Amino acid sequence: MALVDRIKFDADSNEILVWKFPNEGLKLGAQLIVNESQEAVFYKGGEALDVFGPGTHTLSTGNLPLINKIVNLPFGGKTPFTAEVWYVNKIAKRDMKWGTKGSIQVLDPIYNYPVSIRAFGQWGLRISNSRSFLSQIVGTLKETQSKMIYEYFIGEILQKFSNYLANFFSETKTSSLHISTKLNELSKYTRENISKEFDRFGIEVINFNIERISIPKEELEKLQNILGKKMEMEQMSQVQVGAGYTTMRTFDTMEKAAENEGGTAGSMLGAGLGVGMGVGVGNNMGQQMSQTVNTQPQQNINQDDSMQKMQKLKQMLDAGLINQQDFDEQKKQILANL
Repeated sequence: MALVDRIKFDADSNEILVWKFPNEGLKLGAQLIVNESQEAVFYKGGEALDVFGPGTHTLSTGNLPLINKIVNLPFGGKTPFTAEVWYVNKIAKRDMKWGTKGSIQVLDPIYNYPVSIRAFGQWGLRISNSRSFLSQIVGTLKETQSKMIYEYFIGEILQKFSNYLANFFSETKTSSLHISTKLNELSKYTRENISKEFDRFGIEVINFNIERISIPKEELEKLQNILGKKMEMEQMSQVQVGAGYTTMRTFDTMEKAAENEGGTAGSMLGAGLGVGMGVGVGNNMGQQMSQTVNTQPQQNINQDDSMQKMQKLKQMLDAGLINQQDFDEQKKQILANL
């Protein structure tokens, strides 16, 4: 094996993350040239050893302490030894694409309905620890092409993202209908968690963005139907509560009037005007008292009902379930009924 006296890597582009020097026959006194944004790592026996930053280095036992410890190089001379030299590109890459290959199943926390979600975006990285990177990544791959390494990263991201997405829905109680308004929060949440995972690889995640989330049309329509039925049930419930409240108030008023012996109603009923007339008087008085007592509560109920309807309409507008024209027409009708 021919011994080399000059070790250098001139990258054609910044797309290459790692590159292995093709010759493992080295000798003391050889020149090691490392360009800006690069690091050269001596690798032997499956272990990343001595690391060199930018500059021109003359290999010697003085600057190869870890290799010297393993190989037991003598001092002086041009002693030959074998080792792998890996160049690591430490420049930041910010424009890498990612996207789910299939749908991620999550449970909508508001409507308790399973939803299929796909997501797409960009992310960026920088190798922060060359030793750790080579040990954790290069040592596990049969090939060292940058494409293979990128695919390995994407696989890790997608595997973790599925869990992060489900956790985000559960922790924030965000409906899938509103998730598009939470992309910045979800991006930050995912980046923080992915960064913890990638630290062990010697990789810094410098950016992670979710640009788009999509839900299949048929599932979106089912969610819209569920939302519509939920609003109808809430409105019916409010009407029933309002009617029940009016009835109870009427009976309460009549009971108090009957108990008041000095009052008009007590005198008329106590005068023996007859069961029929008593009932008629009771009805008339009940209606009058009900109108007097219940006018303000019923107005409040109608106002509360209108406010809730307006809030639901605004939520549907924000979620894209109705357009601005539909919103304005419904708003006009609600205000007219006040």
